[in-house]
Amino acid sequence: MRYLLKRHPFPVTAFFRHCLVLAYAFPREVLLPLLPPGLVLDTYGEYGFMAIALVQTERLRPALMPSVFGHDFFLAGYRIFTRLEAGMSSHRGLRILRSETDKRSMVHAGNLLTHYRYRLCRIELTETPESIRWSVRTAQMQADLDVWANIGLEAAPLPNGSPFKSEADARRFAGPLPYTFDYEPETHSIIRIRAVRRGWNPRPAAVTVFRNTFLQQEPFCRATPILANAFYAHDVIYRWEKGVRTPLKQ
Repeated sequence: MRYLLKRHPFPVTAFFRHCLVLAYAFPREVLLPLLPPGLVLDTYGEYGFMAIALVQTERLRPALMPSVFGHDFFLAGYRIFTRLEAGMSSHRGLRILRSETDKRSMVHAGNLLTHYRYRLCRIELTETPESIRWSVRTAQMQADLDVWANIGLEAAPLPNGSPFKSEADARRFAGPLPYTFDYEPETHSIIRIRAVRRGWNPRPAAVTVFRNTFLQQEPFCRATPILANAFYAHDVIYRWEKGVRTPLKQ
């Protein structure tokens, strides 16, 4: 019955000191095999999108506990933009592929209480008033990442080759969405976690990606990834509500 614990059983709150989200465009047929039953790909034109979020997280804790009990850690999240079609309504959200953290305690707690698939990594953060560079190292180089972001600019143009026609279009795929989803095979259900945020004012960022080994693996290596957008936000109050189970039709 451990799967019952993994439903995000209580609300959680945190503070995001820095948050950089990179969205990569792929032909939809590359991403479709990664979706479980109940979810459909959220697309723009012929493309689907896989996002990488790099977050310096502070004071993460159950929502009813004071901040002194919170934990500070680094989080990298790999997710696909999806939709859950539930009756007459449609919910936009993210399907988590894997998560990286530099704290072993978060690996244990996160994998016990969520579907976020935490793994341990090493992180080096180089920060100046104008820029941040994240260097992430993982076991067997499965998700090594080295990215530099200019956070001093008020705005930056979309990356070269982006499929988005405007910043407004790109902003629809700019990071945390109202929900995260995952499939619970034991009950043939989708577990849906609603996110609530304050201070989320992302702006386009100029980035240089020096290394990204996650995209060298299947199925992403079957196509040339296109960096579609990069958005930066800071000082965000974030909350995950208790998970809700949505049964799927048999």
